[in-house]
Amino acid sequence: MMTPNHMEVLQQVRQQLNQGNLSVVEGLNAICETLNKKLEAYDWVGFYFADFKSKMLHLKAYSGAPTEHTSIPFGKGICGQVALSNKNFMVPDVTAQDNYIACSIDVRSELVVPLFLEGKNIGQIDIDSKALNPFTKEDETFLTEICSLVSSTYGKSLKQL
Repeated sequence: MMTPNHMEVLQQVRQQLNQGNLSVVEGLNAICETLNKKLEAYDWVGFYFADFKSKMLHLKAYSGAPTEHTSIPFGKGICGQVALSNKNFMVPDVTAQDNYIACSIDVRSELVVPLFLEGKNIGQIDIDSKALNPFTKEDETFLTEICSLVSSTYGKSLKQL
């Protein structure tokens, strides 16, 4: 289930991607911008993609404050843990996590959802919020749908990121 607001934003993202005139990175950046502007708790939105040889995640698109965490080792931080677990990771309070990488002192919570292509976790969407515990199951469902849309729209082009 998704909230009406999630459904509206998802429809906007679909329309952006259906225009077909955006490169992969432009499309990812458009998604980040839309989520960051339209969803109140989404203070930072980014897409990381996996480099399996180096076992690193690399930031390819984002909206929000700049971060120095453009490369994250598998297993490190919330994003790095999702790269290994292949599961959503909702963190209501980042101060309660031992293996957390602070991107900003303002971040209070985080939600990371893996992005699959042909059954393989090739990346993830990472959402940071300045609010404590703002994320719900509806956010997870919504972000899973966003990742599915990215995968079906860009397909094998994502492997080159």
